[in-house]
Amino acid sequence: MPRPARLIAAGLLPLLACGGLASAAVAQSPGPAAPAAKAPAPRPAGPATPDPAFEAARAAFEARPEAERRAVQDALVWAGSYNSVVTGAFGRRTYEAIGAWQTKSGTPATGILDEPARAALLAAGEAARRAARFTVAADPATGLVIGVPERWLSKRARVPGGTRWQSPDGRITLDTKAAAAGETDLDALFAQSTLVTPERKVTYSLKRPDFTVVTGETPAGKFYIRHAAGPAGIRGFTLSYDKASAREMDRLVIAIANSFVPFPGDTPPAPPRPAATAAGPTAPATGPTTGPTTAPATGQAAATGLVVGPRRIVAVLPGSCPGPRIAEEPARLLRRDEASGLALLDGAAPAGSSPALTPALAPAPAAPGEAAIVLAAGAEGATVTTGEVAASGLLAPLQPGAAGAPVLDRSGRLVGLVARLPAQPRLVAGVLPPLTHPLVDLAALRTVLGPDAPKASGPATPPLTAGAIAGRFAGAVVAVRCGG
Repeated sequence: MPRPARLIAAGLLPLLACGGLASAAVAQSPGPAAPAAKAPAPRPAGPATPDPAFEAARAAFEARPEAERRAVQDALVWAGSYNSVVTGAFGRRTYEAIGAWQTKSGTPATGILDEPARAALLAAGEAARRAARFTVAADPATGLVIGVPERWLSKRARVPGGTRWQSPDGRITLDTKAAAAGETDLDALFAQSTLVTPERKVTYSLKRPDFTVVTGETPAGKFYIRHAAGPAGIRGFTLSYDKASAREMDRLVIAIANSFVPFPGDTPPAPPRPAATAAGPTAPATGPTTGPTTAPATGQAAATGLVVGPRRIVAVLPGSCPGPRIAEEPARLLRRDEASGLALLDGAAPAGSSPALTPALAPAPAAPGEAAIVLAAGAEGATVTTGEVAASGLLAPLQPGAAGAPVLDRSGRLVGLVARLPAQPRLVAGVLPPLTHPLVDLAALRTVLGPDAPKASGPATPPLTAGAIAGRFAGAVVAVRCGG
């Protein structure tokens, strides 16, 4: 493992540390050497002096949906113009980064992206991400989610308490670590991370009740250490690299830190009453969902049903589900596909549920890489989980009872239903990680439902937030129980 060395632009780290992410995975990074581009003019001195150019850029940026704002910031990271957290919030750093990218692209540095410029930026960011083979996925050894630039870190091995990714020459190393609750604490790890020796200098450190960040240098390279604490214990990662790779790795530190989600199943909820999880990873899952699909104990939620008409609910039932019930009333089986478990039930939906709230069918299957929202029936109402469409299904950390849950695209169109889930989900370090779950596609849904299938949708609308989608369609999902 290389010895770490000097972090450049250490003065940027307090800005990065205060940015914050919803997942509590605050991303700090060394400020990479930005292109020598002319950014928009600095803010005029004096708090009372408005900056019309900045405010115009803010208004244009904030008019976009959150998903688009975050995508622009992420693309700016990959373009080497932005060295802060990706939150979707507009600030001086985003303004200057857009201006720097515009200047580098040969256009006026206004801080406002028109449609062609935004498309060009997103394409450039995606090209850089693909060139790095940047894969974001759950680490089976620890349960955390992290992005790995596999172009540089092609070697992978298990190490005590985590996983190590390393370059073939050993000059770049990324280690993940996990410790169960009570094994250690942030104080001890922070003291260890901030240890100073004649050849080890700490350039920045931050300690909060639930996370720590330490960066530093040695004569040979640079390092970045991040730990986060939660009910399951402590999880974190260390990235170290030598000066020869600093030009590329300074930028990748930011991308890695922005991708880090220490506890994917513990992300704070967002309204209305959803159990929201972190944004879905963009890589193949750590393993398939396998295991028995028998019904849970009597009275427990076995699946999620989607109201498709008056007294018509479609659900994906377990292999054995005697006496399905909806809203504590018996439901009658009308049609069922034994292979998939897809069933059409006749039953009374709970108060507040209505077929008028059922999402329309998407005109075509979702493409791999598209963001998706899953609405499932929870103990206290509908829950929403974000994920990503994969080649073989949906990559998301789904909870038991999500079988049959509608999967929606960012326009709120139905792209499929979650297929059967194992009765005993596989936990990693006590946390349910994102896995690829098979889907019941639209063709199968139309076949089983026939005339009861939801109507087809029109053209895609601007992307909606997960909360907006949940608020619009949560009344269409109901809990289905087994047990006569």
